[in-house]
Amino acid sequence: MDTLTHALSGALLARAIAARAPQSAGAVVTPTVGPSFDAPWRPGPASPRPWQCVVVGAVAAAFPDIDVVTRWVSDLAYLRHHRGVTHSLLLAPLWAFGLAWLAAQAFSVTRGARGGWKSWYGVVLASLLVHIAGDWITQFGTLLLAPFSDRRFGLGSTFIIDLVISGLLVAGLVLAAALPRRRWPALAAYVGIGVWIGVSWVGRQEALTAGEAFARERGLGGAYVEAMPRPASPWNWTVAVSDGEAWHVAHLNTRRTRPLEATPDDHFVRRFSAPYQPLATVSWERVPKFGDTPDTQAFAREAWAHPAFGFYRWFAQVPALDRVDTRTAADGHVERCAWFRDLRFGFPGRADPPFRY
Repeated sequence: MDTLTHALSGALLARAIAARAPQSAGAVVTPTVGPSFDAPWRPGPASPRPWQCVVVGAVAAAFPDIDVVTRWVSDLAYLRHHRGVTHSLLLAPLWAFGLAWLAAQAFSVTRGARGGWKSWYGVVLASLLVHIAGDWITQFGTLLLAPFSDRRFGLGSTFIIDLVISGLLVAGLVLAAALPRRRWPALAAYVGIGVWIGVSWVGRQEALTAGEAFARERGLGGAYVEAMPRPASPWNWTVAVSDGEAWHVAHLNTRRTRPLEATPDDHFVRRFSAPYQPLATVSWERVPKFGDTPDTQAFAREAWAHPAFGFYRWFAQVPALDRVDTRTAADGHVERCAWFRDLRFGFPGRADPPFRY
């Protein structure tokens, strides 16, 4: 997920945790934090106020993406460490302690209060976990067990930017602001998000089924099939089927019955969605993993097996040769460089896919 959506998810979750108590005539409203659905309780005046919880929840949920600073070192450092230790389930309690302590220092309401950072710990930890969950549902995945394991976990159901999820978060926050004594708007928004993720997961299963059907038709028994979520619809997917030497790639919509037409004047959702074809008419493109000539294939295989490519072999899920650059040095020696790409990050309408090496 993008960092803004992460921040919104933390803010809304904090709003679900914290609510304002009912106000009687002439009484001062007391901030409350409690587990009940819509009947908050009163822990006392030292408890964080709801708006403070929302701010802290947004900051805490955005915090794991602080690992973007590794890009200042190099793109390789970014690929190695993004969604690593700051996204670890094992380290989340430790990060929560540090952020809760900072929140306690930032808001005077907790200074000197009994417990201090403990008043914030639950909100901060929940916000960190919802960030991790938001990345886990994407194709990129996350290193849940870092730093003790570099295994990448991912549900693969959701595109990196999902306007429906972002919209539900915004709607939940707006409705919660309009009903400050109620938790149900925030909780209802999260229920809607859960349903939407379920719909996207169904779309993924349909896309995988389409890839498996193609493999059977081509006699590719036991072929590896991958489905990659695409923007604008939970039914838009890029499916890749491996035959060992090449990927067979199709951009398809699992529920569309006829092609979708789009012009440059149409809204961006329609333009992004139009390239994904119905299952009945979809075309499959063959993308060689190591090039299409014997000489190129031999060099690309050698380059791919080189130790310097070790991290990219770990990172790339659907790797393919991008190009081979050739130049002649001053001494007449011919130098070649093989570039690889990951098909996860290339789709119709994206002119310059990232993460090529």
